[in-house]
Amino acid sequence: MTGVINESSMMPQLCAKLNHTKMRNIKIILAFAAFSFFIACGGGNKKSTTDAAPAEATSAEKPTDVTSYDPKRGEGKFNEQNVMVDATLNATMAAAGEKIAGVKCTSCHKMTEERLVGPGWKGVTQRKTPYWIMNFITNPDPMIDKDPELQAQLELCLVRMPNQSLVDEEARNIVEFMRKNDGVK
Repeated sequence: MTGVINESSMMPQLCAKLNHTKMRNIKIILAFAAFSFFIACGGGNKKSTTDAAPAEATSAEKPTDVTSYDPKRGEGKFNEQNVMVDATLNATMAAAGEKIAGVKCTSCHKMTEERLVGPGWKGVTQRKTPYWIMNFITNPDPMIDKDPELQAQLELCLVRMPNQSLVDEEARNIVEFMRKNDGVK
């Protein structure tokens, strides 16, 4: 009976092959899930995770001097002397600001009054000065620590605005885009 295949002798080999295939598929799925989680949680951006922890610990350790805080200006280097805004919109700057906002801002902010992760942008340039906006978007942590309105906003949104490492020109372009969003022509 050399030409006869015995089912009982093939079963262990078939089971082993099926188990090997299942295990390989499970490993692939787990690797993909781990990779997806890694990417969704910020990848290997070690700079932001290491920078965020000491900043929060530092702000919690030392009391902030709220008495010197100017709610019209904010906390930072921008003021009415170094931020010049024309009555009419600078379309070139607004277009550049829209591109920057598309990359760094719109995942958390809508252009309407509706809140997403952070508050909506509609009307922000009518409520806040351009230099306050620039100070906030370039330097959010000290302002959140001192500004009562931002602290109230934090209680609603439950997420601190991250520092997006904007340079001055990017911040100014975003302000111009916000003005366009608010109907300045």
